[in-house]
Amino acid sequence: MMRTRVKQVFAALDAGDKSSAETAYREAVPVLDHMARKGLIHKNKAARYKSRFNSRIQAL
Repeated sequence: MMRTRVKQVFAALDAGDKSSAETAYREAVPVLDHMARKGLIHKNKAARYKSRFNSRIQAL
């Protein structure tokens, strides 16, 4: 589930579509937070994904 959401954000960013990237980002954040909370990924990895996505979205 997490990888699917992350791939959707990357696809939107690669396409250069800011509005779909923002939508995909908003859908991915709760999934990343949930995975970090459950211990499936490290909390810093979730934070790193969110930070990098946000930076790339702002750059569009």
